[in-house]
Order: sequence, then C-alpha cells, then structure tokens
Amino acid sequence: MIGIFAGLLLRALVVLTGAALATFALLWHAPGDPALAIAEARYGQNVSKEVLDFIRAEAGFDDGFWTAFWAWLVPLLKGDFGQSSVNGRDVWPDLVTAMSYTFPLALVSLALGLAVSVPLALIATRKPGSWLDRGTVALASVGVAIPAFWLGLLLILLFAVQLGWLPAMGAETATHSILPALTLGFGVAASLTRIIRSGILEARGQPFLPAFIRRGVARRDIARDHVAPHAAVPVVTVLGLELAFLLEGLVVVEVIFARPGLGSFLVSAIFARDFPKVQAVVILAAVIFVVVNLAIDLIYRSLDPRVSERDA
Repeated sequence: MIGIFAGLLLRALVVLTGAALATFALLWHAPGDPALAIAEARYGQNVSKEVLDFIRAEAGFDDGFWTAFWAWLVPLLKGDFGQSSVNGRDVWPDLVTAMSYTFPLALVSLALGLAVSVPLALIATRKPGSWLDRGTVALASVGVAIPAFWLGLLLILLFAVQLGWLPAMGAETATHSILPALTLGFGVAASLTRIIRSGILEARGQPFLPAFIRRGVARRDIARDHVAPHAAVPVVTVLGLELAFLLEGLVVVEVIFARPGLGSFLVSAIFARDFPKVQAVVILAAVIFVVVNLAIDLIYRSLDPRVSERDA
C-alpha cells in the first residue's frame, strides 16, 4: 500500500510541475508585449519607452525564460506567490479573497447536483425502460449538452430581467449565489444522473444477486451491502471529472454574473498579463485537482480492492 501511495504522490508531483511549466511557457510566449500590457494596466495608454524598459527589468523579461521561471518557482516552493505585476500587492491575500467567493459557490453547486441526481437516478431505475426512465435520460442528456454560459444567460433573462425575482450581478447577499449555483448545479446533476443510473443498473445485473435473493436475504440489505457499493465506484470516479467541470464552469459563470471570485480574478489578470496572479490561480487549481483526484483514487481502491491487487 505504501508503494501504491508513493506512486500516486509521484504522479501528482509530475502533474503539478507540468502545470507550472506549461502555464509559465504559455504566458511567456503569448503574442504581444507583456511589458506593454502591464504598463497600460498600471499607468494607462501612451506609456514611454523608459517605462517599458523599467517594467521589463522589474518583471525579469530580459533575463531569459529559464532564469525567470526559476526566479518564480523557488519562492513558490516556499509558499510565496509573489507580488502583482500591476499594483505591486502580494498575490496571496487577493487570492484568498477570491477563493472566499468561489469555493462556497462550488460546494453549493456540487451539493445541489448530488441532491438532484441521486433521487432522479433512483426514480429512473425503479422501472428501467419506462417513460419515466427515458424522460430522465433525455433530460440528463440535454443538461449535459447545454453550455454553462448559455444557461446562465437564460436564467438571468428569466428570473432577473423578466420576473425580477433574483439579482443577476454581484455577490453581496446569499440570493446573489442562487442563479450561479443553479447554472453550475444543473450541469453537475445532469452528468451524475446518467452515471448513477448506469451504475445502479449494472449493479443490479450482477450474477451473484439472485443467489442472495434465493437465500432469503432482505432486498434492503442487498441494496445497502452490495448494490450501493458497486454503483458507487463509477460515481466516485466521475467526481474527479466533475471537479474539472466546476473549475472550468466557474470561470465562465463568475464572469457572466460579475462575481469577484477566482474566475474574474483570472480573467482580469490574463488581460493585464499579470503573470504572478495567473500562475497563482493555475497552481491553486492544479493542487486542488490533484488532491481531490488522489483522494478519489484512494476511495476507489477501498471500494474495489481488486484495483490494489492488480497494482500490487
């Protein structure tokens, strides 16, 4: 087990290193002059050549790619995300402020998706092939196909513009989180409904279940001890993919609803070519993704010991 865990940690380290290097390389080689973008974000239009030369020296653009990369990476390994290239403030406090808006929204959206998908999947699998089952599958398929930005605009048009029930922009009160949570939670619910339904049907089709029924084992015990753990395996696996969906969708949704979270933080930093802020968001997302998937991998192995036996 120690060897398996060490292998998972090694793969996580490789992913984090690759994410850091790829992000820095994309920003470094992006079209345009990063010094000009920083200068315009800092001072406005019509900056002088002396100002551009100062920013290039300050940001390390004249030192070369690898020198600049190591100059950023070494402090990062000590927990220092550096200072903003635009306003000179430490990145970490601003990043924490953005996380305080984004993480609660992500958790609420995931909880909403689970709260909707589990009952829908259970209802659909009571009579497989019925009109209720086919309707649930059709609704889930439509939900997966709808882009988050389009659904968000529709919700704004209906509940904020036409009906005036909910606010469309900002994050001042809890009601400001309802439409963004619905936008993200709908996609999560649609995806999980299909996965949970398939897992339950596959678990019910296992050849050992009729033997338990013939022995007189209660169906409730069979569902709890055998069907549920078997159906949970694909659900746990897909939760890692749902995390990627949430991280991607949050960027779009927060911009649409003008929320001051990680999405808006990242978009504004990209336009200003604020390297430290962009890198901080990407590294944070990579760490979250790696940690969650590492936990999911361990849970998956506990649910299905055959995986650990194959890797041993």
